[in-house]
Amino acid sequence: MKQAGQNQEINFTVDKNNLYREESITDLKVATIRQLIPIKTDGSRDQSRTIIFVGHTQLMSPEGPLPIQAKLEANSLNEAMEIFPAAMEKALGEMIETIRRLQQEQKIQQRNDSRIIVPGR
Repeated sequence: MKQAGQNQEINFTVDKNNLYREESITDLKVATIRQLIPIKTDGSRDQSRTIIFVGHTQLMSPEGPLPIQAKLEANSLNEAMEIFPAAMEKALGEMIETIRRLQQEQKIQQRNDSRIIVPGR
């Protein structure tokens, strides 16, 4: 399948060696933890690979909900729940730093763009 104006092919082939079953765990307040369980093509658990945990939460901002997520370096659900708060705080800090950097870059770009050169002056 080709996109308009592009010659690149899109590959929709399923990677049969990288399959995961997803389970979602939530406290219905703040935390949602996605547990990605590696599986084989027959649906059975692939014991040769480790489970991946990803934490999700959202904060309300004047612009609406702000989603935050981070991989949780954990070996069990209990461990994932324990490290969830610190992981979310770290992800929030990184997000704030990225926003500040982008705002600073935007200010610099606006200053550069506002330098109007008038011929004859």
